[in-house]
Amino acid sequence: MVRLKGFDLLALGFLTFALFLGAGNIIFPASAGLAAGDRLWSTAAGFLLTGVGLPLLTVVALARVGGGMPGLTAPLGRKAGVLLAVAVYLAVGPLFATPRTAVVSFEIGVVPFVGDSALALLIYTSLYFAVALFFVLSPGRLLDRVGKVVTPVLLLALLVLGGAALFMPAGAPGAASDSYREQPMLNGFLDGYLTMDALGALVFGVVIATAVRGRGITDLGLITRYTSIAGLIAAVGLSAVYLSLFYLGAGSHEVAQGAENGGQVLTAYVEHTFGRGGILLLSGVILLACLTTGVGLLVACGEFFSDLLRIPYSLVVWVFTLFSFAVSNIGLNQLISLSIPVMAGLYPLAIVLVVLSLLDRFWLSSSRVMIPVMAVTLFFGMIDGFRSTGVDVALPWMLDRLPLAGLNLGWVVPVVSTLALAILWDRIHGRPLLQERP
Repeated sequence: MVRLKGFDLLALGFLTFALFLGAGNIIFPASAGLAAGDRLWSTAAGFLLTGVGLPLLTVVALARVGGGMPGLTAPLGRKAGVLLAVAVYLAVGPLFATPRTAVVSFEIGVVPFVGDSALALLIYTSLYFAVALFFVLSPGRLLDRVGKVVTPVLLLALLVLGGAALFMPAGAPGAASDSYREQPMLNGFLDGYLTMDALGALVFGVVIATAVRGRGITDLGLITRYTSIAGLIAAVGLSAVYLSLFYLGAGSHEVAQGAENGGQVLTAYVEHTFGRGGILLLSGVILLACLTTGVGLLVACGEFFSDLLRIPYSLVVWVFTLFSFAVSNIGLNQLISLSIPVMAGLYPLAIVLVVLSLLDRFWLSSSRVMIPVMAVTLFFGMIDGFRSTGVDVALPWMLDRLPLAGLNLGWVVPVVSTLALAILWDRIHGRPLLQERP
């Protein structure tokens, strides 16, 4: 039986880390740290829950069902499962996350040298997605190309940046903004949504499994074990990166005044600390981080839609690459604004799906519990998504009075209440004649 050796297993962990460490993982901790100021550690704790803890649980949940999202959504029925999967794959694929990897690397690595112009963005994104397509067309070689080559270089660059943030801060943490001063942990929890890592984990499971199978491993137990270990390695690396970037942002309130996003915070800090030459280091970090994530997302979307639509994988990735290229040219701030309502609506579904999947041994019928709970999550998640747009939406008074509704967490109490009722209903009806899962 083929097994991964120590170096190969470490490379798999590096690959998983690199897939997650993309645009949002670098810019959002820095901007959240700037806003959190002297409340940075409480905010960071909340951020780690959704930015690290939830993705790790998702990887473990996927490993238990073979690495694919259909295993998690099976109790919901095929149609509902496919609709949820399509929404997740499109959000983390060509609609938001994949184009964002290109725009973030442009804003941080290119704008300081050539300026922010539509032509420069067009030229850069053309080259970026051409390189991404080169990697994407050979998904079975990702472990060799990314896990053993690109990621070690990325880690070295991150060590330099993280060390500078800890030992060469731009200043002491400033005062927290009003919302972060009052509820730092909850704000950090919501900021973790923007990384899209929980949604990314739902689609990266198949990429990691494909990389393992590409080494000749076919035993499901070993694939599950190696995928879980890789997720743990990635979680440790992500935590270290996030904490250093939070500290960097918290101390940059003087040098990054007027910054509109985390990319501008990072650029201001690096230029202050290292001068213009330091921007080259930051450019390398951002480019490698964004490229590896963009490649992983394109591969995952290609595998999923190729299987769903019964069309060639190469055709799917060509179409999604070109579409991502087109979307990326609308700019970073616009992409972030458009993605916030979608994340507010989809993230509760991802959280509840993973938690229910991990706890499925505690009830007799997964369908009896998951269907009503996920339906309630969908309804209240959509309400929170509408709220996050800032548009004045007329809602029944009871929806506005739900606990945590003002923080776009109004779904929590209804979902927990529905879960309790569903478990009671499940116990009353007893075990089904046919088990839904082996």
